[in-house]
Amino acid sequence: MTTSILATVDPARSRVEARTGEGHGVVMDADPPEGDGSAARPKEALLSALAGCTSMDVASILRKKRQSATDYRVAVRGVSAEEHPRVFTAITVEHRVEGEVDAEALRRSIELSSTRYCPINAMVSASATVEHWYRLNDPDLTGEAVLVAVTGPGGSRVL
Repeated sequence: MTTSILATVDPARSRVEARTGEGHGVVMDADPPEGDGSAARPKEALLSALAGCTSMDVASILRKKRQSATDYRVAVRGVSAEEHPRVFTAITVEHRVEGEVDAEALRRSIELSSTRYCPINAMVSASATVEHWYRLNDPDLTGEAVLVAVTGPGGSRVL
């Protein structure tokens, strides 16, 4: 399978408009003063891709398990190295799910996404440690999140 992107660059502003082979657009911008902050920075787009990839897996697996999520959000936070190229060294992914969802079904869905199905997670795990957490029916984020798996250069660990 081949994936292709064609990116058009505005060299005066460091703004990039990318188009997928199917014509879908992705816009990115550099940090000021190089860019004007009007779009996501490339590293933000990468974290967004991770959120999208893993959440699509988890939602699909939950549906197959006949779990009824009424709200589902994914928060992703990346910590970068101080020196160039300032790659992510640690990433935290937190799945926030509400509804009639069994905790074990959610845990297993996140485990499968993080260790088997999500190619974005596999790629970033080659150089960064990625922790996968969840909160179930905790709309105020007052309870403790549950750690499911840690992936990274040293392999995967499921808890």
